[in-house]
Amino acid sequence: MERRLYIIRHAKSSWEFEGLADIHRPLAERGIRAAPTMAQRLKDQGLIPQLLLSSPANRALNTARLMSKVWDLPPEALQIHDGLYDAYPGDIDDILSVVPDEVKDLAIFGHNPTFTSYANRYLDRPLDNLPTAGVVVVSLESDSWTGLEYDMVTGTLVDYPKRKV
Repeated sequence: MERRLYIIRHAKSSWEFEGLADIHRPLAERGIRAAPTMAQRLKDQGLIPQLLLSSPANRALNTARLMSKVWDLPPEALQIHDGLYDAYPGDIDDILSVVPDEVKDLAIFGHNPTFTSYANRYLDRPLDNLPTAGVVVVSLESDSWTGLEYDMVTGTLVDYPKRKV
């Protein structure tokens, strides 16, 4: 069965609020513009996830919210997953392993360097850095979200705001 995993780094965050805890950092104006733009690019290709799992960090959660609006998803399609905030690649595997098998298209929203490392597991040409609001869509042949491997990959798409389209 084909599944699609959308690995999405949060959009550009603001650093203007000195002393604000990292988890509370908001999106910058550039990020607020980039998130819906990236969602629309995906939507134009017929790529819309069913379920969104987001880090609780303000910048990741708001990226997911902005994209969800473009995709016309119901509020319950977006879930906060605390484990995506300080995740390592292996932690993402654990998070994915509990996603119901009925979900065919899943988006995760989080942070670098983990998201670049995780995406690189599935790419023929590794990324040096997944840019802010960057998206890696991995198509896989698998019956579940458990034990995803490179040899299950049937296709990939890499996109980010400054990529020439």
